Parts: sequence; structure tokens; C-alpha cells
Amino acid sequence: MNKPVITVKNISKSYNINHEMKASVGNVTFRDAIIDTLKKPKELLTGHIMKKEKFWALKGIDFDINKGEVIGIIGKNGSGKSTLLKIMSRITEPTTGEIVMNGRVASLLEVGTGFHPELTGRENVYFNGSILGMKKKEIDAKFDEIVAFSEVEKFLDTPVKFYSSGMYVRLAFAVAAHLDPDILIVDEVLAVGDAAFQKKCLGKMKESAAEGRTVIFVSHSIQAVKSLCTKAIWLEKGKIKNIGDVQKVANEYTNLGTNKKKSDVSKSPRTTPITGEAKITEVIISNQGDKEEIIDSKKKMYIDYKIISYADTDLKVNIHSRITFDGQPVLQMLTEYSRNIVTLKKGKNKIRCVLNPTNLNGGSYLLDCSILKLDEPRNTHIDELIGVISFNVKSYQVAKTKTAQEDSFMLTQKDAIYFADHQWLVNLGD
Repeated sequence: MNKPVITVKNISKSYNINHEMKASVGNVTFRDAIIDTLKKPKELLTGHIMKKEKFWALKGIDFDINKGEVIGIIGKNGSGKSTLLKIMSRITEPTTGEIVMNGRVASLLEVGTGFHPELTGRENVYFNGSILGMKKKEIDAKFDEIVAFSEVEKFLDTPVKFYSSGMYVRLAFAVAAHLDPDILIVDEVLAVGDAAFQKKCLGKMKESAAEGRTVIFVSHSIQAVKSLCTKAIWLEKGKIKNIGDVQKVANEYTNLGTNKKKSDVSKSPRTTPITGEAKITEVIISNQGDKEEIIDSKKKMYIDYKIISYADTDLKVNIHSRITFDGQPVLQMLTEYSRNIVTLKKGKNKIRCVLNPTNLNGGSYLLDCSILKLDEPRNTHIDELIGVISFNVKSYQVAKTKTAQEDSFMLTQKDAIYFADHQWLVNLGD
């Protein structure tokens, strides 16, 4: 049996997180503040406490990857995908465990990885190649191919600090993919490029796999993962939720217990640092007067939020809702953009978002929602829930040349996420 090209053994990674809290927020009393800050006079005087928390980005990850496999790593924001790739790329060290990599690794994790901003594009090709362990003769042999693929020949002798993010990605991917790595690791960075370039990159990764190279690909685009990969690893809260055939794992991930229509908030990850001044306690999605389990996008849709505010004074906030399909945002609703000011009273609040008939096609969707500060610092997350509800939308006949999934996916290719035609009703009471 062939030896795995990558062996991941019991990988865990922890970080220490500091939480700054006012003494009056939540369950922290002024007495607690005095006790916790006796050794920190500055914090005692300002009324702020720094709470330290150990956060496990990854916990007990084990898997093997064989030569020539194309692996997709999927999961919600904060599930540990990027942390795992950084450990595999030797950018950060694990807290426990080890990774054995057999072969030369090329990584493209974020815009500008392995580039020096003061060097030109031409110089960075050689600079990045040398980091990968390539000799000048090897880089010379691939140079013209790299430039042609990147389509930045006109700006090749310009310092890359003047490149747009798209130009950065074009050249960085071209270098990483053409310098014959044994293992190619690519994060969501390709989302920066245009649709045509993304397609070309996916084709290059397929070509690399056909030549016996191993490809590890992280993306929120489940369609891209399904088209490129043969196997998927689903991460959830830093642990492996499932691993196996890409179609089976990806379908399970996108369904996520499809059609709950009512949130189970206790199981929804709060992945963004939050202030805790208010909390979403329940979310329900429905059609007006409709008992059916499947949402009909040709009728009005209601999203009802129950929110508890812990603040002693009124909180002026933004409520942000986002509907995603295959990991891609397709609709979003924001109170500020629709000229609504939401004021949360202390205690229980109920808010409704009314969506007029949308252009969502049949399929399984997820709902994200968050509460954002209106005051400074603006857009700080008070609370956020990712994938709080999964729901099905009723299918209608569509043109034969375009599937429902393709039509929904096309919405995400616009310069901005599509804003739904919607209204907000606030302070509805119980």
C-alpha cells in the first residue's frame, strides 16, 4: 500500500481570547469587577474587565491524504478550515499533534502570500519560486507559462504593491500552480478573482491532480468543491463532522437537517467576537398563512426574530439577515439600508422582516443573522448566528438551459450581494 503523502495526527490548536466587558453588562457585578481587577488598577478605574478564554480552533483532527487526491475542506465560518491550512503550510504550529508532509508544498492562503510588496511581479516570481525550493533554471523554464496564465504581462515590471487584489491573485496562483509542487494548498482566496479566472484556476487544479499532484482546496462554493474534488472533509467547531465521498458529504453539509424553519439557537455557532449586550433567542421563517413545510418564494416570506437586550438603556442597532445557497450569499436584508432604525428595549423584543416575493429557485438554503451596533465603533457585532435555519424553497419549472441551482449561483457573481425587496416591523411585542 502506498504511503500517504499527508498524515495528520491528533492536531489541535488553541488561542487565548481576551474579552473586554463593562462591569454592568450581563451577570458581572461591580463586586466581581473589584475582585477580578485587584491586581489591575487601570481596569478597576475604567470599569472594564479583561476576561481570558481559551478557544480551540481545532480539536483532535486525524486523517490521511494519498498522492493525487483532490480534497475539499468545507464548513461554516469559524469551523477551523483556514487554521488547518495554516498548520499544514507551516505558517503556524499546532498546540498538539503533528503533520507529516511528503513532498514540496505550495500554498495560496491569502492575497500576497509569499510576495514582497516592493518587488516587481517579475522579481516576485523568482522570489516566491525560491521560497518553494525551486532553482533558477527551473523557474526560467516555467516563467513564460506563468506570465501567460496570470495575464499580468503588461504590469510585470511594476512593484506588486500597486497591483489590485485580482492581479495579486492571478500572479500568486500562477506561480504556486506552475512550479511543480507535490502538494498544492488553496484557500478561499480565489473568490477575489473574476468568474472566468476562477474557472481557469479550477481547470489548472484538475490538471495538477491528473498529473499525480495532491490538491487541498477550501471554498464556501459547494459547487466548486463538487466539481473539483473527489473527497471532502467537513469541519464543524474545530472537529471533523464527516469525511468521505465529496457528493455525499457536500449534500449532507448543504442540507444540515433541512427544513427546520425554526431555529435551534443552542446549536448555532457564534463565530464572531460579540459584545453580549443583546442576544438572538429564536428565529422562525414562514409564508403568510401557509402551513406547508416548504417555503414558496412566490409568496411573502416572514423572518421573525426574538431578541433579549441586557443593556440598561435603549440600544439602537442594525439587524442583518443573509440567505445563502451552497455556501454563497444570494440575498441579504439590512434594517439601515431599508431606512429602519431598530431600538431594542431592555428585556424581550420581537422583530419581523417581511420579504416580498423573491427570485429564489428551488433548493436548500441557510439563513445567517446578526445584530450590529449603530453607534461607534460602527458595525461591531452584538450577536451573530451562522446557518441558524435551513429551509427548502419550492421548485418551479425553469428554462432547460439553466438549472435552479445555476440560477441562484449566478446571483452571487454580481459585484454586490443582491438586496431583497423587504420591510421591517419592529417592537411587535410577544
